[in-house]
Amino acid sequence: MYTVMVVDDSPFIVDIFVTMLERGGYQTLAAYGGEECLDILNSVKPDLILLDIMMEPMDGWETLMHIKGNPELRGIPVMMLTAKQLTPSEAQEYGIYIEDYIMKPITHKELYEAIEGQLNRRRIIEMDIAMAKDAGVDLAVVEEYIRLRKSIDINKRLLKLLENTYKISDEKTTVGDEMGLAIRSMGMNLRFQEERLEEIRQEFIRNLTPA
Repeated sequence: MYTVMVVDDSPFIVDIFVTMLERGGYQTLAAYGGEECLDILNSVKPDLILLDIMMEPMDGWETLMHIKGNPELRGIPVMMLTAKQLTPSEAQEYGIYIEDYIMKPITHKELYEAIEGQLNRRRIIEMDIAMAKDAGVDLAVVEEYIRLRKSIDINKRLLKLLENTYKISDEKTTVGDEMGLAIRSMGMNLRFQEERLEEIRQEFIRNLTPA
């Protein structure tokens, strides 16, 4: 059974998500702010963290950076759960550190799918890594593969969220030059990452295929 930590400075919101998760068969941990979250993580390591952004005095982004700056905690997947609209600068600055950005309100089904999707992705990546290492693929290439898989997964979702938020594909909507440029630049970078990931996949295949 997976353990999920819910972090929000609103006890009401924490209770709602704890109830939703327990109904879905998850074990839960509750933290009512960033500092309490970090205190709990000193002794307990959950399988996943649902982290709200708009908290006081330590907001979600600051809490996230404390988690990812700690070698003992950085491997825990973090999903940002918030009603706050994402900005391109936040996507670029924090995208590498998170697994998903989920907008409130969210249904039970959507929450379970998001969590299971993340956990399944991690299992698939772990299997790919094990096969690559067994096949003798260079460790640096394997590490690049890990970074790219994670980065592409989250950036696809963040890019779609940004495009929907700012209606970047709607010809009738005018998006500021800086905003539109940032979103398009993110899309271009994503394409470069996908091309490089495909190159690495082909290298994996060559190593796994008998000569």
